[in-house]
Amino acid sequence: MQSTLATFGPTAAHTHAHTHELKIWPACFAAVEAGDKPFDVRENDRDFCVGDTLVLREYEPESEQYSGRSITRWVSYIIHGGSFGIEAGWCVLGLSERPPLPAGIHDTKLW
Repeated sequence: MQSTLATFGPTAAHTHAHTHELKIWPACFAAVEAGDKPFDVRENDRDFCVGDTLVLREYEPESEQYSGRSITRWVSYIIHGGSFGIEAGWCVLGLSERPPLPAGIHDTKLW
């Protein structure tokens, strides 16, 4: 049974992290870039996992065009839908500005 609680940390990361290229609207892009929005709410149609790489591509919904700007973040934490008022099939992704440390490394001085 899959836990509906959050998963986090390097031990929760799966061994084969994936890269997901995602659209993000301009206001949200600016907030992520500024560090004001360290999370994202997404439909979990990609089986997001801690350690995954997210390439967030700024997308203007009115013109249906990409701006050409992108930013990379890593999934550091997940709250799965079905609890905490989050609809089943959706998730809240915690975003990190740095990739997760490799397995067995716990101190960035060693990395």
